[in-house]
Amino acid sequence: MGLNITAFRKFLPLFDRVLVERLTADTVTKGGIMLPEKSQGKVLQATVVAVGPGSVNQKGHLQSMSVKVGEKVLLPEYGGTKVVLDDKDYYLFRDGDILGKYTE
Repeated sequence: MGLNITAFRKFLPLFDRVLVERLTADTVTKGGIMLPEKSQGKVLQATVVAVGPGSVNQKGHLQSMSVKVGEKVLLPEYGGTKVVLDDKDYYLFRDGDILGKYTE
């Protein structure tokens, strides 16, 4: 999965928003059986491709983001705003909506 860097020069998330690219669903089982789209299930893992600067707390200080570009994260089952950049689908979430991140 190659990241299209020029697409992200055209779109930068604001405040505590995180732009992610969902991982693709498995279309074939380990045994080689093709799965219909309805059986593939919703993919909840994604790669962070852009982050905003963070949000401002009640004291006026910038609250830093909890994820960085390139990290793999776990998304909630519902939510997010679809964003199309260079004919590819990405999703925009608030930093606080991301459930967790995977470590190496």
